[in-house]
Amino acid sequence: MNDLNDIVLFHKGLSCTAHEIYGCRRSADGGYIFRVWAPHAVSVGVILNGNPPVEMIKMSDGESWEINLAHARQGDKYNFLIRTADGRELIKSDPYAYRSDLPHSYASVICDLPEKRKRHAFNSSEGQAVNVFEQPVNIYEVNLLSWKKHEDGSYYTFSDLERELVPYVAEMGYTHVEFMPVTEYPFDGSWGYQVTGYFSVTDRLGTPEQFASLVDAFHAHGIKVILDWVPAHFPKDDFGLYEFDGQPLYECPLWSKMEHRGWGTRKFDLGRGEVDSFLLSSAYFFFDTYGIDGLRVDAVASMLYLDYDKKPHEWTPNVYGDNRNLEAIEFIKKFNRLVHEKFPSVLIIAEESTSYPKVTSTVDEGGLGFDFKWNMGWMNDVLFYCRQDPLYRHYHHTKITFSMMYSFNERYILPLSHDEVVHVKGSIVNKFPGEYSDKFAGERGLLGFMYAHPGKKLNFMGYEIAQFSEWNYRGEIEYNLKCYEKHAKMQYFVKTLNNLYRNTRPLFEVENDWKGFEWLVVDDVVNNVLAFNRYDKDGNCLLVVVNFSGIIQPEYTFGQHKGKYRLVLNTDEKSFGGEGTLRKKVFSTKKIASHGKENSLTLDIPKLACLYFIKEK
Repeated sequence: MNDLNDIVLFHKGLSCTAHEIYGCRRSADGGYIFRVWAPHAVSVGVILNGNPPVEMIKMSDGESWEINLAHARQGDKYNFLIRTADGRELIKSDPYAYRSDLPHSYASVICDLPEKRKRHAFNSSEGQAVNVFEQPVNIYEVNLLSWKKHEDGSYYTFSDLERELVPYVAEMGYTHVEFMPVTEYPFDGSWGYQVTGYFSVTDRLGTPEQFASLVDAFHAHGIKVILDWVPAHFPKDDFGLYEFDGQPLYECPLWSKMEHRGWGTRKFDLGRGEVDSFLLSSAYFFFDTYGIDGLRVDAVASMLYLDYDKKPHEWTPNVYGDNRNLEAIEFIKKFNRLVHEKFPSVLIIAEESTSYPKVTSTVDEGGLGFDFKWNMGWMNDVLFYCRQDPLYRHYHHTKITFSMMYSFNERYILPLSHDEVVHVKGSIVNKFPGEYSDKFAGERGLLGFMYAHPGKKLNFMGYEIAQFSEWNYRGEIEYNLKCYEKHAKMQYFVKTLNNLYRNTRPLFEVENDWKGFEWLVVDDVVNNVLAFNRYDKDGNCLLVVVNFSGIIQPEYTFGQHKGKYRLVLNTDEKSFGGEGTLRKKVFSTKKIASHGKENSLTLDIPKLACLYFIKEK
């Protein structure tokens, strides 16, 4: 390691390994070297285990400070004491700490990292690396602090989760798991999105070694791990990054770009070399050290626009006179380019809620370089539609079809995330109107439609047992509901659907081209019926029929390619908690022209149901 050269790269915004220079690292004499970037400080000291501070020495760059403490040991707690030009003394946690002492104190903890994990290739049986865009991606989003808790209300540790969460996710048939932020944060009510430790996993749940073991366990079951990552903003806790050396440092000093007022947080000063290196290194660290498989980048829209959550007089246009945050856009491109160069197989997913162009195009193609983008438009439209009484859904039919107007513009993930089951929005099953059984039928129909719609899938924990209560970060998922028949059958349905999705190529292989999708019935506003075909690369066909109305559609006829179609999924089956009104399994077309085709199928479509048929050769 060439520290001098690495520090030059750090200041230029080109370092992915700033965490190997700054923070607290073991020295050759068995002690530890402490380093911190604090260019505005008059002096800096290290407070070790609450003892009087030991003064640090300014480094050759004139902006950083260091000290070698031979008596420091792993497990010791430390802070930096920063003295400012106006005479204040600030006690700060280490921005590069691998471990913290939260929630007991705001100290950082000296920690040697676990051995680096080798990246799992997840190759095909022929030994060739798979193209993830042509593979099933079915993500189980989980908040590790509230998936389950012990009887005394204490958190499941990383070790507890390894023992219970890993086999559960594997048994249910998911391909990926996504953790809401586990980077250290002080306030549970932020759900992890107000981060103070960009290199430390939360100490509430265990050690870095235990977290690494949890990731290993998922990999051993063939499940990839995605982390929620928050590069857009950070909280204003005194011990954190906030005005770190007495004035804006990690945040932008310009009033118009300094704060997210709606969130009460500070914006990173993207484009400043040292800040770029800090964030690049945070991402690199989790890929390199723990072998994770992807990042979901939070709040990308807030990074892209200067006027995000601002009134007209609160922002300043860029040099072109528009609202694009040019520095943030360049950081995003640099981030995606560097990550993909160093870790070609990982996924970078944007939570981006606007129509910003080319989010998932490569940087060389003029795009931002993400692999996938959450389809927030699909989520909003579909959930609005599902909340309507079936009697009035015909007024909103385009809500359920409009997404296909733009579905191939980006590579999308369809999210039913944590954001949709909080703040009085209702749980997924409780969004549906009608009688008790209609709510369950509605959720099964929605999931059937979701899994058949182009785009990869993401669902938040608890939906799979049709939990009626909204998610509460203070509680846990109500798995006791599985003792009730309807909830147990919903879980069985989700497991069946997950495994069918993983093993049915037309559902995932051609996601971004009309070659993989064909409308059959798109405009039946009166009956609330949709029908479409999905195709794999070899032309194999899966027929999907959805009845969003509250009544059976008897002898429903629509045009379809000539052939025989075998029913492989019926969300109305009794084993799933349905009524079992359709018993026939194989249907053949008749020489009756319909919907622009020479042949047609006739079906009795159960109410609030989704049907899948495989075309037999």
